[in-house]
Amino acid sequence: MDKPKGKLIAVGGNEDKGTYPNPKSKRKYYLDFFELGILKRFIEEIPARKPRIEVITTASLIPEEVGERYMSAFGILGAENANTMHIRTEEDALLPEYLERLRNADGIMMSGGNQSRLTQIFGGTEFMEVMMKKYWEDEFVIAGTSAGAMAMSRIMIKGGSATESLLRGSVKMAHGLGLIDGVIIDSHFVARGRFGRLIEAVATHSKTIGIGLGEDTGVLITEGDLIETIGSNLVVVVDGHSVGYTNVNDVPAGRPISIEKMVMHVLAKGNIYNINTREFFKDGDTMQHSLLQTTQRTL
Repeated sequence: MDKPKGKLIAVGGNEDKGTYPNPKSKRKYYLDFFELGILKRFIEEIPARKPRIEVITTASLIPEEVGERYMSAFGILGAENANTMHIRTEEDALLPEYLERLRNADGIMMSGGNQSRLTQIFGGTEFMEVMMKKYWEDEFVIAGTSAGAMAMSRIMIKGGSATESLLRGSVKMAHGLGLIDGVIIDSHFVARGRFGRLIEAVATHSKTIGIGLGEDTGVLITEGDLIETIGSNLVVVVDGHSVGYTNVNDVPAGRPISIEKMVMHVLAKGNIYNINTREFFKDGDTMQHSLLQTTQRTL
């Protein structure tokens, strides 16, 4: 089975961009951005020595402000060849200038905002075809935060209240950009209590893996199926492959749903999960040891 040469980095939102903590802030965790920051990891995963980075602000309603924050962060990190693409309409996405910049880029970052804007503006366009081709054929890194992360999957959470989740129909689904199959990604997972929302989404789409991203936390996805947790918080993996009974397709809208044997894993920084084999590993060394043992048994 072919695997993409590129990598995905899906971030839960509120990633530390290198600002100093505000003493009055209610945040309970801070990240030493220069040592552990997700944006730093994004740059490190790009093989080019002086990478060309494009920040796509399409999902945001305040693109200039968001773009400036990223430019400041990348400047702090020494990524001098970073620029913004303020693509606002479907017509903008067709402009030769943006297509050429995408072809020349080594990595892109899709900002937060509304994930439906990303699918509406890029879905089925040449821009998306170029992005997909680079991801599969080149060592191209695609990062997305919040909405930018949620839009990566083929099946996407469009919306839905966390407080009303697990009542049939409370979670709204749509088609995503299709960069990765078999998963559903949710963001701001911990702070906004979206456990039920992701569980309902997975139950509604059998044989899928749900990935719930905490704030300032993400997953690095290599070869299309291997995820590593990066950042300061946690990632929740919801595995729907073993679900037995569920009434999700039988009860009327607004009524509680029941689910048998939904499996959940909680990943902290450095933990690894294989989407295809659905295996959890403490770290890369543990995974390599397990692969070696498996190889030896088959010889």
